[in-house]
Amino acid sequence: MNRKITIAIDGFSSTGKSTVAKQLAKELGYVYVDTGAMYRAVTLYALRKKFISENNFDVAGLIADLSLIKLKFIFNPEVGFGEMYLNGENVEKEIRQMQVSQYVSKIAAVPQVREMLVAQQQEMGREKGIVMDGRDIGTVVFPNAELKIFMTASARERAQRRFKELSERGEEVTYQQVLENVEERDLLDTTRKDSPLVKAEDAKEIDNSHLTLEGQFEKILELYDEAINN
Repeated sequence: MNRKITIAIDGFSSTGKSTVAKQLAKELGYVYVDTGAMYRAVTLYALRKKFISENNFDVAGLIADLSLIKLKFIFNPEVGFGEMYLNGENVEKEIRQMQVSQYVSKIAAVPQVREMLVAQQQEMGREKGIVMDGRDIGTVVFPNAELKIFMTASARERAQRRFKELSERGEEVTYQQVLENVEERDLLDTTRKDSPLVKAEDAKEIDNSHLTLEGQFEKILELYDEAINN
């Protein structure tokens, strides 16, 4: 039986990190954790409490409420992965909406939010046998992960994928709005003071601008085989 390792998948928004991480976890029988869903759930909470809006960000109010935010992944056999629950409510669909996407990078830049969620993520990965995706998994959450992958693609390609996804869900957005959101999130994610999005020195980079899902998965399985046999 193969030893279990920690797999950290980082990268820019809309590079398909969650899709490939779920696929990999299923293939290996590992636990999958979508850290982006955790930040999105906190963002949804902040929106509902009116801590954040277009012209306002009550950081102090959000920080004061952090102890009231209870996050949990509950496995749904129908979809094959753990869905995000915020204070006992399944918010998996709501956290994927464009409104949440607009503010999640600002919420994620708050040091106290990151501190709380990183502690929870590290606890989830204590036993190894985990695939976790996000922005700072290989650099901050699991700097000693045996396999680190950094995913990237052009902003236009990522915006096109995200626009298609949102349109299929019935959200009324334009490609230009999505592209601007992708570019703004890239800027916020890479320039924030606390745990900015950077490629870990020992991460394997995958640019999937022109890769098929099958080709990408084969490449990642090869990287896994290398890591497990080292």
